Amino acid sequence: MDLLLLTFIPIVIFLLYQWSMTFKFLCKLAFLVGWILLLSVTLSPLVAVFIGQRPENFKLLCFFIRPLKYIYNITITVQGSENLNIKQPYVIVCNHQTNFDLIGMAEILPERCIPIAKKELLYWGPVGLCCWLCDLVFIDRKKKHQARDIIDHLAERMQQEDLRIWVYPEGTRNQKDTMLPFKRGAFHLAIKAQTPIVPIVISSYRDTYSFKDKRFKP
Repeated sequence: MDLLLLTFIPIVIFLLYQWSMTFKFLCKLAFLVGWILLLSVTLSPLVAVFIGQRPENFKLLCFFIRPLKYIYNITITVQGSENLNIKQPYVIVCNHQTNFDLIGMAEILPERCIPIAKKELLYWGPVGLCCWLCDLVFIDRKKKHQARDIIDHLAERMQQEDLRIWVYPEGTRNQKDTMLPFKRGAFHLAIKAQTPIVPIVISSYRDTYSFKDKRFKP
């Protein structure tokens, strides 16, 4: 009976994956989450013991995220990458569509670059620990005065540690044709640190990915 069940379940999963667009979408989304969780669980102890908290750890994490483009059959074309080869600190402003933007970020991330993230991410178990070890900058969007203090301190760090900071100025995910109004944090940071702003645009992939329609066909 157990053997029959073990044989039956994979067949059902395979058929659902082939016939159900929703099931296929959920499987692909679950794989992304599982991949990030696996990286967090395996890398965090090693990094904590042998390296410690450093901005370079995020570059290491992105190295293991890049293979996802092959798994998902995603073609990434990069234009203007020479604009990231600036030998000084700068602020990157980029649109944010979905969590799959992480694959694009991993493809082009410059040296000593860390993103600003919502503080809630810090409490996501192993993922939060991994992000902390990667020296991500966590901001509580509900506490504006505290956020401003963090930005001011980050501006000093940028010059002292030669950092590049990745910011999603819309403040949330957005797959619409137009961008949301920008938050002022990225511009305040650039002015405070006296650094250039480098814009990055990830082209819309709404035709291939839609959480609302449960569709993902690269």
